[in-house]
This record gives sequence, structure tokens and C-alpha cells, in this order.
Amino acid sequence: MEAFFDNIDKVIDGFSWTVRLTLLSALFSFLLGVLLTAMRVSPIALLRGVSTAYVETIRNSPLTLVLLFCGLGLNSALGLSLSGTVAWDVFWWAVIGLSAYTSCFVSESLRSGINTIPLGQAEAARSLGLTFTQSLRLVIIPQALRTVIGPLGSVLIALIKNTTVASVAGLGVQEASRQMKLMFDQGVAPVLPTFIGFAIGFLILTLPVGYFFSWLSKRMAVVR
Repeated sequence: MEAFFDNIDKVIDGFSWTVRLTLLSALFSFLLGVLLTAMRVSPIALLRGVSTAYVETIRNSPLTLVLLFCGLGLNSALGLSLSGTVAWDVFWWAVIGLSAYTSCFVSESLRSGINTIPLGQAEAARSLGLTFTQSLRLVIIPQALRTVIGPLGSVLIALIKNTTVASVAGLGVQEASRQMKLMFDQGVAPVLPTFIGFAIGFLILTLPVGYFFSWLSKRMAVVR
């Protein structure tokens, strides 16, 4: 175990990339998920069709496939670059891939929340003269968010664990699991203590998130 702590700087560096990857991907996936949800409940058939096709295609594709498309397809094959340095370039492509994938699950969670809202809420909003966009922004989405706090917490926990895929899908982001692999390859620490150390690190990230969203969902629960 002493050898593991001798390389604690590598562990901290790996988890720092994991946290950055999670926070940015969570932000973009939430924003895109809200947009996709608005499109799926839109009265415009074209928007509903585009959103449904996107969500069903990406949601039912392996995350590895999506990240390979971003890393090897858009970045390597087409030569598209998002940063002047390799480390940040692959990082941003990982953020795009994770956001594109996770937003589908955010959208599905929000859509299920909208389905729990009584029809009278939308009718009342229309009777007040609110447009579809205004009723969605001021009435529907806020109520839907309160009902799906728990599921959104589960999506965030899944996102934290999904960041480990970014290191093996042609991107090579220096997040926690890649640092663990490098430590295994270099033989700088025993296998079992290294695995246990990184597993505890992920528990430190995921368990508080689960407890927080569980508390928040009860705190914000809508009494009908």
C-alpha cells in the first residue's frame, strides 16, 4: 500500500481529469437534454421527428461507438481540432461524446417527468395567454425537473462511471482509469492496493452524489 501512496500525485491528477470531464459533460448534456425534450413535445412534427430519431439512435448505440466516432472519426480521420494541445483536444472530444450520449438519458428522464404533470397545467398556461415556449419554460419544465431529480441523479452517477470509457475509445484522456492502467503497466504499485485505491476514489465521487440527489428529491417532492 505504501507504493500506492508514493504515486498519489498520479491518482489525484487522474481524478482531477475525471471531475472536470464529469462537470462539463453534465452541464452540456443537461442543456442539450432540455432542448431535446422541448423538441420532443413540440407541436411541430419536424422537430419531434428529429429529436426522436437522435435520442433513439444515440441512446441505443454503445457509448464506446460514440466516443470512437468523436476520437477516431471527427478528430483523427477528418482532422478536426478543438485545442492546440493534444491533452485538451482529446478532452474536449470526450466531453462532446459524453454529452451527446448522456443528453439522451436526460431527455428521457425529463419527458417522463412531463408526462406526470396534469394536463390542466398546460391548459391553464394557455388560458393565461402564454405561448408554447413560455408555458414550457415557466410552467412545464420547472415542475418536470422537480419530479425527476432522483432519476437525474442516477444519470449523473452513470456519467461519472462512463468517463472511464474515454481512455479506451481512441481518446486517451488522462482520467482516473487510464492512470490506473499506466500504474499497472509501469509496475509502480501492487495490483490489488491500486485497484482498491481507485475504487475508493470512485466511491468518494458517486456516493455523496447519490445521497444528495436522494435528499433533494424528497425535499423538492411535489405533493399532489
